[in-house]
Amino acid sequence: MVRSGAEYVAHLRVTPREVWLRGTCVADVTTDPVLSRPIAAIAGLYDMQHDSRWADDLTRVTQSGPVGTAFVPPRSLEDLVARRHAYQIWADASFGLLGRSPDFLNTTLMALAAEPAVFAELGEQYADNVRRYYSFIRDKDLFLTHALISPQIDRSRSSAEQQEQFLHLGVVRKTADGLLVRGARMLATLAPIADEILVYNLPGLARGDERYALAFAVPVDTPGVRLVCREPFDDGTRDPADHPLSARFDEPDCLVVFDDVLVPWDRVFLHGDVALANALPRRTMLSQHTGHQSGVRGLVKMRFVTAVCVAVSRAVKTDDFLHVRQRLGEAIAATETCRALLVAAEVEHETAPSGVVLPRLEAVQTLRTHLSSAYPKAVELLQTLGAGGLLMMPTAADLAATDGPDIARYLQGADGLSGTARMRLFKLAWDLCGDAFGQRALQYERYYAGDPVRLLAGIYQAHDSAADLELVDRALSLAGEAVRQ
Repeated sequence: MVRSGAEYVAHLRVTPREVWLRGTCVADVTTDPVLSRPIAAIAGLYDMQHDSRWADDLTRVTQSGPVGTAFVPPRSLEDLVARRHAYQIWADASFGLLGRSPDFLNTTLMALAAEPAVFAELGEQYADNVRRYYSFIRDKDLFLTHALISPQIDRSRSSAEQQEQFLHLGVVRKTADGLLVRGARMLATLAPIADEILVYNLPGLARGDERYALAFAVPVDTPGVRLVCREPFDDGTRDPADHPLSARFDEPDCLVVFDDVLVPWDRVFLHGDVALANALPRRTMLSQHTGHQSGVRGLVKMRFVTAVCVAVSRAVKTDDFLHVRQRLGEAIAATETCRALLVAAEVEHETAPSGVVLPRLEAVQTLRTHLSSAYPKAVELLQTLGAGGLLMMPTAADLAATDGPDIARYLQGADGLSGTARMRLFKLAWDLCGDAFGQRALQYERYYAGDPVRLLAGIYQAHDSAADLELVDRALSLAGEAVRQ
């Protein structure tokens, strides 16, 4: 089925989970003032699947009935383009600021299920588990989060070398019913309002880390699963007129504690094999699929921050200055680079032995590293263009209380821009580049795909330089010919 926003919220209401927020255990996430706003944002995405304006792009008809487009494996260039359109529709709804919209994990799960042979190396039952779980999530249109990162306690040591055995999530023991796991993972974005948690490893496990090599999924309301939220940027009382972004799109991030959680065998996808756990993202081509979705979202986010830069500059006519036009041009060029890399990834696609079409890896990885620096530069430009005007804007309440004569007179912009319109624009800009919400969005993009240094080093390591070095050899041969002459 393709569920609606009301069905999503109703499911949250009947699946109580242990969520700790500001020292309090949340009784009902659907009524909590902090969590109800991001719930509304996700519910709005689900409702779009039933809206005639977007339904044909956001859903596909399969043998199981209508399902979300992100669940359907692409098998042609046309399919990749259609997926991009679907990703963009949802990303546009949040201006690219919901980094963990449901289509991200839907894409993740599709990628895992498309390569069951990888899991079958541990036994056919694990491949069956992945396939069944994929079908279960797809057919119920459930909302997943994931928890991939071990707590940053002593990063010079492997998981097995930490001061306590289960600081990092690991297997306590095997039972007839499943694996008993203990420890913690981060950074589970939107976990308090998700339906399920998917767990697997990022590459980096060491020899001796066998008990920490894991891939499984459990419902968020599983006994022993505890979610500890970071401090919210919106406490539920922010006026959307003053904070149009943070009052709608604050994504709660969580530490996930697994306190002797039993993972049933039919939800275990991998365990005990360090080499396979490390190779899982590469061998399932996971990064190519998720890089496509995150690249589209990143493009929307770059378009948005660049457009706000342009609007702020035009509001006070600083775009008349050449050096400002240069900086705006750089932001526009960085945005167009995102677009070009997406098109290149699609047109120069690869095809897996399974017949699933993959966006070109080098293009999506380049886009990921590009965004880690391009977005922070665009935010810095917005801070520079807004300057002191970002720091002194009054509130919507001030506008109402004073009837706005001072605002109209002293905060007006160039070319007839009213004080009220300029105030709202600069409040929007502050939400994006100065507020804690905006700084989280910046930090999120900077480290979204991991350490940019490692990512760039990985691009070098994976790049086949033979054809490029042939150019060097040919040029050197010309020099040799000149010497002989």
